[in-house]
Amino acid sequence: MLLRSALHVLGARFRLHRRIAPCCTPDLVLPRRGVAVFVDGDYWHSCPEHGRKVPFTGPNADLWAEKLRRNQERDLRSTKLAEEAGWTVIRVWECAIRADAIGAARAVLDGRHPGPALRDGKSSTPRAG
Repeated sequence: MLLRSALHVLGARFRLHRRIAPCCTPDLVLPRRGVAVFVDGDYWHSCPEHGRKVPFTGPNADLWAEKLRRNQERDLRSTKLAEEAGWTVIRVWECAIRADAIGAARAVLDGRHPGPALRDGKSSTPRAG
């Protein structure tokens, strides 16, 4: 919701959950710009800054490790399908939106991938001047 609000404030118009290829439904698309945006949750998509750092333990450890691995594979597959369909794909980490929703929205509109927010809350990707 934060990214959607920020994009709207910046004048962008988008569509939610539009299927752009078989088995490929981004979180939002900006049709006029040809941009497909996927918002990746830090935990379930293994953010390099905030994702799980230690192996799972316990009776279901293999199940959860496999779940995260499949999520990453699905992300790669979705990106490839969208690009093959002619879309520019932007993946945005949940932490980047929380740290600076307007900055993340500007990056999307500029066709850049905002990197994950660092632990101090700042973006890991420098902004264009």
